[in-house]
Formats: sequence, structure tokens, C-alpha cells
Amino acid sequence: MRVAKLAVAAALVAALGSQAVADAPRAAVDGKRMRNPEAGQWMSYGRTWDEQRFSPLKQINDKNVGTLGLAWYADLDTYRGIESTPLMIDGVLYNVSVFNVVTAYDAKTGKKLWTYDPHVAREWARLACCGPSARGIAAWKGRIYIGALDGRLIAVDAKTGKEVWSQQTFDKNWAYSITGSPRVFDGKVVIGNGGADYGVRGFVIAYDAETGKKLWKFYTVPGDPAKGPDHEASDSVMPMATKTWNGEWWKYGGGGTAWDSIVYDPKLNLVYIGTGNGGPHVQHFRSPNGGDNLFLCSIVAVNATTGKYVWHYQMVPDEEWDYTCTQPMVLADLKIAGQQRQVLMQAPKNGFFYVLDRKTGKVISGKSYVPNTWASGLDPKTGRPIVYPDAKITETPHLMTPSWMAAHSWYPMSYSPLTGLVYFPAQEQGDVYARLPDGKFKWVPFRSNSGRDFGSQPELRKKLLAEANANEKGYLLALNPVTQKEAFRVPYPYPGSGGVLTTAGNLLVEGTIEKNLAIYRADNGKLLWRMPVDNVPLAGPITYTVDGEQYIAVNVGWTGSPVYGLSKIPGGFRTSTSRLLVFKLGGTAKLPPMPPPSSLPAPPYLRAGEAEVKEGQALYAQTCRTCHGEDARGGVKDLRYMTPDTHKHFLDIVLGGARADKGMASFKDLLTPSQAEAIHSYLIARANEDWQDDAAHK
Repeated sequence: MRVAKLAVAAALVAALGSQAVADAPRAAVDGKRMRNPEAGQWMSYGRTWDEQRFSPLKQINDKNVGTLGLAWYADLDTYRGIESTPLMIDGVLYNVSVFNVVTAYDAKTGKKLWTYDPHVAREWARLACCGPSARGIAAWKGRIYIGALDGRLIAVDAKTGKEVWSQQTFDKNWAYSITGSPRVFDGKVVIGNGGADYGVRGFVIAYDAETGKKLWKFYTVPGDPAKGPDHEASDSVMPMATKTWNGEWWKYGGGGTAWDSIVYDPKLNLVYIGTGNGGPHVQHFRSPNGGDNLFLCSIVAVNATTGKYVWHYQMVPDEEWDYTCTQPMVLADLKIAGQQRQVLMQAPKNGFFYVLDRKTGKVISGKSYVPNTWASGLDPKTGRPIVYPDAKITETPHLMTPSWMAAHSWYPMSYSPLTGLVYFPAQEQGDVYARLPDGKFKWVPFRSNSGRDFGSQPELRKKLLAEANANEKGYLLALNPVTQKEAFRVPYPYPGSGGVLTTAGNLLVEGTIEKNLAIYRADNGKLLWRMPVDNVPLAGPITYTVDGEQYIAVNVGWTGSPVYGLSKIPGGFRTSTSRLLVFKLGGTAKLPPMPPPSSLPAPPYLRAGEAEVKEGQALYAQTCRTCHGEDARGGVKDLRYMTPDTHKHFLDIVLGGARADKGMASFKDLLTPSQAEAIHSYLIARANEDWQDDAAHK
């Protein structure tokens, strides 16, 4: 009888808790709450506007974390990568999955409250270099804001999931997409976009959070000078930027897209924009006589109210290596050389860690945190990089590290004011760079236009790639931003581990390429706890409290960033379906077992000639490489090991859109049947090269 009464009481408590969630105001985020962040909430992408991803919670700490267990989980109905940071506001957890499907959950129990599907056409995945993932959503005064892959900025009611307003942020005649998280800064929804590889002109745009009315727009690279001003917020600075370009770059877009990090300082009323790579990649084709090409790979500060230019710092003048400065930015106040400084910190793709004065944009320090064949350091007077003479891309293949795969990419980093350390996943991945000969480059809209040559001097390439692969590394790095010295690192067998979180409980949380969620001591990196989760938690973890109990939540789902060593794992690199996982002390929920592995299929015989294979190699590099990996290894799906049925229906898939529902849209507007056959021949050739060795390991 006593057991029955306890069960009834527990059910009543759960019901009351659910009712409290149902009755509470939803997403009641405003300027007052963001300026005075509550410890148990996670109300914006980086928790606070400074995006430190540090939580003052310490109920879960370095003394008791060993009892952490799974509280609840939600299947996300996809095997695609999940990159998003959830929000947790007043007992409701809001999460976004692939193709921008948003679901609200009871943050304590995992009960679904509503789901909103914007019905993004699946062919838009073709224009997102790393798949149709979103990195986050935003909240403000009862609404959730979604930056959809197809360019819509959508406001939905946080209580019902019903659409309130929608704005198309870009012209669909250009190959834009949105994968970054929108931010709301004092009633202004700010969003950037991607697509530099495919040929677009980058910009950031702000809307009124209440009405959806456009407030300002800032272009990050100049347009056609003959057309005059754009009549946008960036007009005042475009003449200066235009002087750093030459040729007819505007025909190719120019690039400079702000596809991820955008941060706000409410005291200075500044919005900081991280900008991306050039389009095309190779500067010789977009700006033949050189030039800094502003504002590629830069931090640009604009007035939050007007969007007008205030300052910039360019990390990579002449950018042509597919380096981007869109990686996470963190704001903090640090004591440097005896002086309190307001700083902005960033570890972009190029392998340097930067500390800038966020009021003026002046460089305080910058130092490489990985082996670097691009630049030896920064000029102490100007802050410009000292570029190695042989780093520029020529027709002769040479090895570059960092490469386009990045020393650090979009994976969130954290700063702990308790340890004074910055934490982020770093990696060492080289690649072979060479440009096409003059007259061979042809710009094709809606296709990756790098200008690089992927087939010249194959023996030299093979040697250089072997060297790059032998040196592939990944690790969690803890860095002192004041001294620019490494505090410690946690090595992993391969690159590809995820974003990080730190807490006042002396915890450092990261998902690993080993398919674990791991927790370390934040002060020295000692492993405290880890749990196998059958997938890679790439996204940034969060922590929150409900009814006085602390939780840790993270999305798990491996995306298509190439990691060459994974192809040698016995049995193959297998993952489960993508999920949202939520943990608490004493959690007892269990994940279902993974399905058994499938055998590695033998490739068909290669019947194509060398000319067709070489044509296919070039077309693959232009059309398929960003999703399916360099040299047809890794990526969203390893195409060397297609099943017999996939080989049989290859043209139906590539040209007919037979798997459009899975995100593989038709490429019939870019490829002829004979070109698709050439790509197929190249993939068969690659499979025959590697199958025997790989099958022996599996």
C-alpha cells in the first residue's frame, strides 16, 4: 500500500511539474534578463551575450560527477550531423535539428510540447558545404527565431510553435544558405549566411524582433563599383574596401560570408562580425593583381543600432586558402600587462589565437597554436601576418597546414573566469594546394568554385598527402589568453571532437571523436567521467536547472568533416541515429543498442579509361568534395564503398533526385549524364585503389 501511495504521489508531482511548465510564460527573454543572467538558464546561443559558454552552476562538480547518468533522450529521426546548441528557458528546452525542425520539450522529463517544421526543400542541402545542420536558434519576448537553410528568418510563438512572421533574407538567384544561429541583441535579430564557395557576396542583416521589419544590412565585400552605392549601412566604408580589390571579382560574388559567429557588446553597443573566405578561393582568379581583399577573413565591428562600420581587423589579407574568421568569438575582461582590457578572443581556421581590444580592434596578441606553414607570426607594429614566401598558391602542388579543414572550425569554445583559460578543439590536418593554369578556370554558379587544381602531378600529390595523413592529429586545447601559453591538452586518436562547456563545478565538458561524452577537470584536464553514446557530440553542450536539479544536455550526431584516419577503424566508423541527450546525477535511462554492422561491399570492376577517370576526378572536386571528402574519403557518406544497388542507380540518385528526401538533391542542372558517369568512374577507381587494404582491416 505504501509503495502504491508513493507511486501516486510521484505521478502527482510529475503532473504538477508538467502543468507548471504548460502554464508558465514561454521564452520570456529580454534585455534585463540578458544583462543579469540567471545561473540555471541558457537563454542564448553562448548562454550570455559574451558567449563565454561558462555556467556558474556547481551542483554537478568534480567531486560527484562520477554518479552522472542519462536522465532522458530524444531521437532526432536522422543520421545526419547535428550541430545545434539548445536553449533552456524557464523549464522548456528548445532544440533545432536538420532542415531547421524545432522542437520544444519539458526540460525535466523530455515530454514533447510542440514541433515546428519549416518544410525546407531538401535540395537546399546541396548548397550547404557540411550538410543541412543549424547551429542554433534564438529567443526573445515569447518567440523563437529560426535561420532556415533556404534563407527565411522565421519567428514562431514559443508557447504554441505557430509561425508569427517570416522574412526572406537573401536573393535565391544566388547560392546563399544559412547554417549559423541567429542572435537577438536588444530587440534586433541579426543573421548572416554562407555560400562563398558557390559564388555569393557576403552580408549581415538585422530585423526588428517584434515586427520582422528590416533595420540594417552590412555587406562584407564590395560589389560592382560601376553600380554605385548599395544604399545600405556599409556604404560609408565600401570605397575603402573596394581599393583593396582588382579585376572583376563581383561577377563571382567575392565571398566573405558571415556564416557563423556574431557577438554583441551591449556596453559599447557594438556587433562583432566574423567573416569568411574568398570566392573563388584562389585569389589569382578573383583579384588577379593581389590586394588585401577587405573584409575577407576579418573581424568587423559595426554599430548595433545603425549597422555602420566602426573598426576592423583582418587576420588573413590576400585570403586564398579557404581560411575563415567565422569561428566562435568570446568577449571577456582580462588583466594584461597590469592593465584591465576589454578583449575579443578568437581561434580561427588559420591556426592563430588572437586577443583584440574590442573597443578599438587593435591586436593585443596573436600566436599560432598548431604547426603552421602559412605565417611565422604577426608584425609587432602593424599586426599583419608575416606570410611565408612559399605559402601562396601556384601551379606547383605544395602542402599547407592548417588547411581548409581548419585548425579550429565552428565547434564552440569556452572561457572560464575561474581558471582564466580558454578551451577549444584543435586539429592538425594538412592538404595539397595548387591552382589551375590560366585559361582553365571556369566559374559555374551554384557549384563550388575554388580555382584549385586537384589532379596535377599525381605522384607528388600522393607523396604530400601521405605526409599530411601521417601527421593528422586532434586534441582538446586549454590556452592561457593572457600569456598565449598552452596550459594542457587532451589528445584524441583523430580530429573531429566537438564543442566545449565549462562550469563553476570545475568541469570541462566535450563530446569526443571516440563517440563519448567526456568530462574533465577544468583546471588540469584530468578525466573525471565519460559515457559511450554511439555517436559524436559535435555540438556545444549546455547546463541548466529545473526545480533545483542540475542537468547537462548535448546533441549528438556526426557530420561530414573529413577525418582520414577514420577509414582505418576496424569495422568502419559507425554511428547511431542522432539524438538529444540529457544527463543528471543518478540518471538511469539507457540508450538502445546499435544495429549490427554491414559488411564492406567489394567495388565493381573499373571499365573506364584514364581520361574519363581524370575528368571525373576534376568534376568530383568541383561538385562533390565538400560533402563527401577530399580524394573521395570520408565525408557525409564514403562513396568508395557504395552498395551494388547504389552503383546500379547512381545516375538516378545524382541526376534524378532519387534520394532527395535524404538530402541528396538532383545535380542535373550542373552535370550532364556523361559527366555524372565520369564521376562514377572516378569513384569506382578510388574504391578499387583502397578496398583491398580497407577490407583487410574490417
